Amino acid sequence: METGTITIARAARRAEFPARFQLIAAMNPCPCGYLGATSKACRCTPDQIARYQGKLSGPLLDRIDLHIEVPAVSAQQLLDAPAGESTDSIRGRVIVARERAMQRQGHANQSLQGSAIDRHAGLDDTARKFMFNAAAKLGWSARSTHRVLKVARTVADLDSAQSVQVGHLAEAVQYRRALRGVV
Repeated sequence: METGTITIARAARRAEFPARFQLIAAMNPCPCGYLGATSKACRCTPDQIARYQGKLSGPLLDRIDLHIEVPAVSAQQLLDAPAGESTDSIRGRVIVARERAMQRQGHANQSLQGSAIDRHAGLDDTARKFMFNAAAKLGWSARSTHRVLKVARTVADLDSAQSVQVGHLAEAVQYRRALRGVV
């Protein structure tokens, strides 16, 4: 997923193919689908929930940048919701943020690797301490920590900020809420 290629090796032959893609996935929080729902009670045991969520390996979850819980919405809430921001407005902000990243480092934030992540995040002491505490408390791997830093850099770009601040990190940490720990 990270290299953007797939290598297939058979006997004495080897072939490499491009494989750059954007993965969007969804799953229920438990086998019955009602964990945390207000409309209906979950009937799953903690053991069933743990087994169900455990089907996703840690290394796979580490490679997914955004983990967002989307609660069920009633038909009434859905129909009565006010109109949100227009797609064109959001698209304009995203284009400006991407151009900012391209000017700063020559490629999009998702392509940052190793020390380039630290260099372009530009964390001050307070932000660095916040990030260290979050990673330690949540038990993140180095890969997860770097992914959060790249997301935080993007949040900062959307905010037109030169460096990543604690607020940008806090938002990125919220996007990293994996299923594990829900039980």
